[in-house]
Amino acid sequence: MYLFNVRVYGILLNDENEVLISDEKTSNVSFTKFPGGGLEYGEGLLDALKREFMEECQLDIDIVRHVYTTDFYEKSSFNESQILSVYYEVKAAGPITFEVKASPFDFSREKQQEKMEVFRFVPAQALAAEELTFKTDKKAWEIFKSLLPKV
Repeated sequence: MYLFNVRVYGILLNDENEVLISDEKTSNVSFTKFPGGGLEYGEGLLDALKREFMEECQLDIDIVRHVYTTDFYEKSSFNESQILSVYYEVKAAGPITFEVKASPFDFSREKQQEKMEVFRFVPAQALAAEELTFKTDKKAWEIFKSLLPKV
């Protein structure tokens, strides 16, 4: 049997044209990605993305548009499943009240747990795909950047 792992992520720009990214750390690996996560059985993509933002950021979001769906084979970094990732541009539907860090992987004020996650905003024009850990995030970011107005 082949296992598929469907993931959904949001690319959120704030009013200062900064993009929200997540720095995460588990007991044996650290990575930078867009906020989002796994689809649960019986859940649609948009509902899953809204749930993930509420769970991770305590933030209601609106979906703006589809950006990218994985179009190549990607094996999970964590198990033997094949990853299918779907990316949407999203916008905050309310005020951003969660803590935003200034530095990558700043877990200094976080309670030490098996999995830790912090968020930061990075100027959209300054975020290089290489700063993101996963191949799908890198490709989604390159596509999204091509959709931004040129300044």
